[in-house]
Amino acid sequence: MANAWLVLAVPDEDRTHGGNDGYEDEPSQHYGWDSTVPNHAALTPGDVIALWDKKSLLGVSVIEKIDTGRAVKKTYTCPECGRARASRPRRNKTPAYRCWNCKAEFDAPTVHHKDVSTYRSSHSAAWVDLAGLLTGAELRSLCHAPNSQLSLRPLDWARMRDEITVSDAVTSVRIVDSAQRQLAGGHRLIMVRVRAGQGAFRRRLLEEHGEVCAFTGPTPAAALEAAHLYSYAADGQHRPQGGLLLRRDLHRLFDLGLIAVDPQQDTLDVAPKLADFAEYTRLHGRPVAVPLGGGHRAWLEAHWHLHHISR
Repeated sequence: MANAWLVLAVPDEDRTHGGNDGYEDEPSQHYGWDSTVPNHAALTPGDVIALWDKKSLLGVSVIEKIDTGRAVKKTYTCPECGRARASRPRRNKTPAYRCWNCKAEFDAPTVHHKDVSTYRSSHSAAWVDLAGLLTGAELRSLCHAPNSQLSLRPLDWARMRDEITVSDAVTSVRIVDSAQRQLAGGHRLIMVRVRAGQGAFRRRLLEEHGEVCAFTGPTPAAALEAAHLYSYAADGQHRPQGGLLLRRDLHRLFDLGLIAVDPQQDTLDVAPKLADFAEYTRLHGRPVAVPLGGGHRAWLEAHWHLHHISR
């Protein structure tokens, strides 16, 4: 069973919190912390990571790697009582600060500098957006210590997995489970994500393939999305043979692994979960509607192995 963690992603407007400057988190890609945080050294590659904002779940993923370093961290305390400053600068009041502990008011906090070890997870490959699926109270109840106030809290993944499955987001669970198995087995994790591309990328695909959905054939351009066949959010590059045009609904189903391409046959494979929808089941076994190059096949094969084996 995978180790799992509930980690607090601080909203942009709350970067400064708890008497320090906070961390530059991008929930779908990376998460940062340091050696002043309890459990700082306990997280490891292959662990499940669930991010929340105190109100609700943001998403889940699997840690691919953790980069470590050193830094000097600034912390701030009340000059009267020495406790961590709990309030941000007040815009319309003077003095600018008020201590939530002793209620003293002051113009500037006392600044301290401390050498710390830094940690930054990378987890974009298997990220599954589950924003709002579980409330803060539900997430707390799934932690090993429900009353914990820690930023990094051990989480009962088996129970959380059941909660996600009950919500009918079972495919999302399978993505995480499949990614965790690959990493636990010592394999490099390659996750294929479909993203609506920028205009130039989409225009290039339209020039190459015309108004054709790669799965169903001729389709009005207005209904086609440029699908990146790799994690564009993490990579940031438009690669040759790195995309296909897909109809909007098929784009979403492909992203979830409910439709895949058999890399040996170049034919569509429709998941049993779609058995009640004839429009999709009739696609099963049909050849893709556009010529595929070696680059296309490499990314589609990665998608096949990630999703198909976990059905």
